[in-house]
Amino acid sequence: QVQLGESGGGLVQAGGSLRLSCAASGRTLSTYTHGWFRQTPGKEREFVAAIRSNGGSKFYADSVKGRFTISRDNALNTAYLQMDNLKPDATAVYYCAQNYRRLINNDVHVLRMYETWGQGTQVTVSS
Repeated sequence: QVQLGESGGGLVQAGGSLRLSCAASGRTLSTYTHGWFRQTPGKEREFVAAIRSNGGSKFYADSVKGRFTISRDNALNTAYLQMDNLKPDATAVYYCAQNYRRLINNDVHVLRMYETWGQGTQVTVSS
């Protein structure tokens, strides 16, 4: 059983930065894709970014390209989401997730492809 725990959320002014972390504990697997998603009240959870197990392939939602950077440290079983030049529309609860099965590039944004989820961390960007 793998547990994921997010941290690093908070309140920041527009234009500022935050770095989210997602630590995995329990029976962790080295071969998995890690994703970040976010959700605001009344809206569906949406894809933000994903990274392959070796860190070589990274994927981003168009809305965050050039401002967000996903990374991982497999030795620490931790993934990160560096968020720069934040905008108020980035306000959401951010969730990390892991996929352990075969996942093609076209499906890295699909929520149901991820088996394990964290509890989320709130990010609030003030204008």
